[in-house]
Amino acid sequence: MDPNADRWQHCLEYAALSDVGLRRSNNQDSMAVATAGSQTAWEKRGHLFMVADGMGAHAAGELASQMAVDAVPLVYHKLGELHPAEALHRAMVAANQQIFERGEASDDFRGMGTTASTLVLLPQGALVAHCGDSRVYRLRDTTFEQLTFDHSLVWEMSAAGRIPENEVPDYVPKNIITRSLGPGDEAEIDLEGPFPIETGDTFLLCSDGLSGPVRDEEMGTIAGCLPPEEAARTLVDLANLRGGPDNITVIVVRVTGPQVANNDARTQPTKAPIVYRPVHPLLWALSGALGLGTLGMVVLGQYTLALAGLIATLVLTALVLIERCGGNMSLEDWTGQVFGKGPHRTYDCTPNAEFVDRLSRVVEQLRDAATNEDWKIDWHRFNQIQSDADAATFAAKYPAAVRLYCHALCFMMGELRNQQPGRQDHS
Repeated sequence: MDPNADRWQHCLEYAALSDVGLRRSNNQDSMAVATAGSQTAWEKRGHLFMVADGMGAHAAGELASQMAVDAVPLVYHKLGELHPAEALHRAMVAANQQIFERGEASDDFRGMGTTASTLVLLPQGALVAHCGDSRVYRLRDTTFEQLTFDHSLVWEMSAAGRIPENEVPDYVPKNIITRSLGPGDEAEIDLEGPFPIETGDTFLLCSDGLSGPVRDEEMGTIAGCLPPEEAARTLVDLANLRGGPDNITVIVVRVTGPQVANNDARTQPTKAPIVYRPVHPLLWALSGALGLGTLGMVVLGQYTLALAGLIATLVLTALVLIERCGGNMSLEDWTGQVFGKGPHRTYDCTPNAEFVDRLSRVVEQLRDAATNEDWKIDWHRFNQIQSDADAATFAAKYPAAVRLYCHALCFMMGELRNQQPGRQDHS
């Protein structure tokens, strides 16, 4: 758990969970959470969340993803003199370079890579840096939006041919990605945003181990009906119920109020701090040289030249100060426009009878499997949850029904995990 989490519990909820899945022997996914340590840190750098999905033989993919989630938060926060958008982009570039150099240094790790999707929640909005097919979503009310573009062969072909994703020919491999960090010494990074943030917004980051077996509408509906911790647990369990073909990682973040840190001297948000633009050292040197030259002309009695030098010095110094103290930059100031073209997909995730029926059938199938396999289940507890879910469905209280069927699903999966003590996930 992030050591700064307590500062934000009243205004930010999040849960992070990573699971090896059912068909992999090791977990090549990694994740990072770095909430601001103070109000000032929030205003300057915000909260950072990241998911990475490694690729490579042996332990290479695991190493690549871990290097990414170590490097990006570290470099992003070290570049405090830069605007968050530029710092985040440079952090992703730096991670790519580190992974590439580590791969080139060893035959075992050569060509290793990782996807990387990073979400930063800032006073100006939600900023996303992205490379690969891990995803970032935003749920507002019942509208679920994919903020990232999948750098996959299927998505690229769909975009190039202007055809729906589900109409791309079946012979096109679904698991080929077109961008990642690490295999090459350069990587193309997408920046998206800033997307406005409102109280009640829920953000979801995940690897393709979740977005493969679980549909977007299902992710959005479950994230909207459950608290972040329960939503993350349910989504991982649902992916495993559908075969768990890959490692599964999910972070769910919900904004529950204005971002004001507890245990801070201030109780109200303050204006965003001034972000100073870097000034080239030659400008400082030239300004100093002109000043010394002007002083020299005075000493030599060349007052006309001294006056010209003084005017030039003042003009250059003013230009340097304008460049240095150019005001409190917004995200748009960095490039003059909002980044990216997202959202790239939009879904209606209103809880309804059809979705509830689908969940109830999953729970019933679990019940049948538990009976047939003679699992040790607390049937009294399970039956109570299922009965409450059935009652909510009958009353057409669909959000409540979704919550209760998800509770039943997670309860059953928890009972199964208790009978497999060697199997673990990480949060």
